[in-house]
Amino acid sequence: MMDEARLSAILSRYDGEPYDLIPVLQDIQDQYNYLPKDELHEVAVRLKVPLTQVYSVATFYKMFSLIPKGKHQLKICLGTTCHLKGGQRLVASVCNRLGVEVGYTTKDRQFSVETVGCLGTCAQAPVMMVDDKYYARVTVDKVSKILKLYA
Repeated sequence: MMDEARLSAILSRYDGEPYDLIPVLQDIQDQYNYLPKDELHEVAVRLKVPLTQVYSVATFYKMFSLIPKGKHQLKICLGTTCHLKGGQRLVASVCNRLGVEVGYTTKDRQFSVETVGCLGTCAQAPVMMVDDKYYARVTVDKVSKILKLYA
């Protein structure tokens, strides 16, 4: 169900022109942690762009999600160095502890898990991020301690 007041507050910050599409979608993503279908339909109407264009943009950029994201975003690096230093074991441990697969969100919507190609800190591999905080040299033994900080 659409939150009309919240969407109107977002749209009121813009000119209502088609070129506002990406910034509007970014604001919606920030508010909801994903792009709800009803809001996308309304954005198409108010910005006077075809719904297919809204969905094209929403599915093209990795920063957008059409499925609900968790309160906390976990990103596990699987770049070459992290992969060689146990990145896959780290992924398995996180997913096992949270009961969720990569690319999905826990049932309580607390955590979303994804893998990334590089987090830019190869010297500290393997690396995991929770929201905007980096965790270096993460071992399977450290996973539960890190997750407890966000529970």
